[in-house]
Amino acid sequence: MKPSKKLGAGLALPKPLLPAVLALLVGCGGGGSVAATAETNAKPATPTASTWTLLWSDEFDGPAGSAPNASHWSYDLGNQESNGWGNHELQYYTASTRNTFLDGKGSLIIKAEAQPNAGPCWNGKPCAYTSGRILSQGKVTFTNGKIEARIKVPSGQGIWPAFWSLGADKLPWPAAGEIDILEYVGKTPNSAYGTAHGPGYSGAQGIGKPFDFKQPVADDFHVFSIIKRPNEIIWLVDGVEYHRLTPATLPAGGSWVFERSFFLILNLAVGGDWPGSPDASTVFPAQMSVDWVRIYKEN
Repeated sequence: MKPSKKLGAGLALPKPLLPAVLALLVGCGGGGSVAATAETNAKPATPTASTWTLLWSDEFDGPAGSAPNASHWSYDLGNQESNGWGNHELQYYTASTRNTFLDGKGSLIIKAEAQPNAGPCWNGKPCAYTSGRILSQGKVTFTNGKIEARIKVPSGQGIWPAFWSLGADKLPWPAAGEIDILEYVGKTPNSAYGTAHGPGYSGAQGIGKPFDFKQPVADDFHVFSIIKRPNEIIWLVDGVEYHRLTPATLPAGGSWVFERSFFLILNLAVGGDWPGSPDASTVFPAQMSVDWVRIYKEN
């Protein structure tokens, strides 16, 4: 059972402050396969002296079966239209509440279903699955702060849930930057990944590390976070730091492209170059549950 959604003392966001707060939010995941360094959990949580003030959240409270808040989220759609999302993925993204909906108990559900003739796939064949991909582009962005979500991922070969972000300006990928806060692939059931992509380190050369849970990630909810500061990104799982990136750690010729606004993406992909295709052991429907998404500023 999930614990109650208590934001902590002083973190409730008064409704009259919402426009002003959103003005402060200045301006995977489906972004490609990851060349992750074989490294396990290492460092303790990042600076304990830091305190945080909640700027924005979506707690996904609403009637069962309803769509996510349209003032926070819109949809990416299709497959063939986006060339398999650059990864030869096998799902057709829809805006249907069959695929993306609130469960009435305080969570967002993104559900991948086996469905013949779901829509045209990148290879000219009908996609065999439907799923959902929502994004906060043009609605909610961040530049610095702590960005996190409490998520329970689905398991299974070929399953690829993600919580990630893209640069909000209109530069082509990877010039605008991509920060993958969570990626999970069913073929490595005990690991989740945090990765950055930019010019000189994108796709399979993305700079990423796994967090080793020592047990199946899909067994429970976990909090996946980044702390974004000027010239620094820190990845954490359940408050434990496991990956850090600065301009000094980029490969020769790599460009630091993260001092800009980013928007958020939640999606559940099926298949693709990194996870591989589902097999007979993969159970559908597969369901990604998101308890909340929050953005904090550092005091």
